[in-house]
Amino acid sequence: MRESTLGGLMVLVAATGLGTLAIFGKFAEATGLSRPTLLFFRFTIGAAIVWGVLLARNDLQVLSGRPLYATLFLGVLYGLLTLAYFRGLSFMTASLTAIVFYTYPVFVYGLSVPLLDEQLTPASLGALGLALAGVVMVVGIDASQVSLLGIGLVTAAAAGYGIYNVAGRILTADTDPTHLTAHVLVVTALTIAVRWGTAGFAMPRTSTHWGIVVGIGVLGTGVPLLLIYEGLSRIEATHASILGTAEPVATVLLGVTILGESLTLRTILGAVLILGGVTLVQTTRRHRRWLLAKIGLH
Repeated sequence: MRESTLGGLMVLVAATGLGTLAIFGKFAEATGLSRPTLLFFRFTIGAAIVWGVLLARNDLQVLSGRPLYATLFLGVLYGLLTLAYFRGLSFMTASLTAIVFYTYPVFVYGLSVPLLDEQLTPASLGALGLALAGVVMVVGIDASQVSLLGIGLVTAAAAGYGIYNVAGRILTADTDPTHLTAHVLVVTALTIAVRWGTAGFAMPRTSTHWGIVVGIGVLGTGVPLLLIYEGLSRIEATHASILGTAEPVATVLLGVTILGESLTLRTILGAVLILGGVTLVQTTRRHRRWLLAKIGLH
C-alpha cells in the first residue's frame, strides 16, 4: 500500500474515532454515568495509551521550561472547554452538537490573522461567510430541537478550542506534537479530576459504564490521536484537512443510525455550508504545523 494511501486511511479512521465522542456522551447520559466520571476516565485512558506507545518506542520525553508551562495552560484550558462541550451536548442532539462545534477552524483562522500574521484573502472571507451562513441556518431550525444554552456552550467550546490551537502554535512551536499531546492529556485529566472530586469521585457502577469509559478513552481519544500524527507524516496537509471533515459526518451518521436522531433538510443544508466553508478555509492554508495544531484532542 502506498504511504499516502495509508496516511489517508489513518487520518480518516482517526477523524471517525473522534466523531464518536458525542455518541459516547449520549450513551453516558442515557445510562446515568456522570460527565465528570466519563471525562476523567476518557483522558486518563487516553493518556495511558499515548504514554504507553511512547514507552514502547523508547521515545519518552518529559518536557521542561517553557513547553512544560505551556502544557499546564493548554491542559487546563482543554479541560474547561471539554466540560463546556459535554454540558452543551446534554441540551442538544449529538448531530447538532458536532455540527456547531466543527466551526472551531473558523475561530482558529480568526485568531491567526492578528496573532500569527495570516493573510485575509477574498477566498478566506468567502469561506468564513459560508460557515457563518451554515451556523445561522442550523441555529434557526425548530426551537424544540435546539437549546440556546446548548448552542452557547458548544460555541464557547469551539472558541476555546480555537484559542487552544493558536496558543499551542505560539507557545510550543518547536515541541514534538505527540510529546505535547501526552503531557496535555495528563494535565487535562487532572483538571477534570477537580470537577470529578466536587461530584464525589463517583465511579462507573456497571459493566455498561465501564464499556462506555473504555470506549471513549480508546476509540474516541487515545487511538485517534496516535493515528492522526502517524497519518499526517504521510500525506499533504490539505488532503488531511479534507479527510478531517469525516469527524462531524461520522457523528451525524452514528447519531441517526444508533441514537435514532432526526435531521431536517435545513440542518443538512446548514451542515453542508459549514463543512464547505471550513474546508475552504483550511485548504487555502498549507502550513503543516498549523494542521498539526488544528487536529488536537477534542
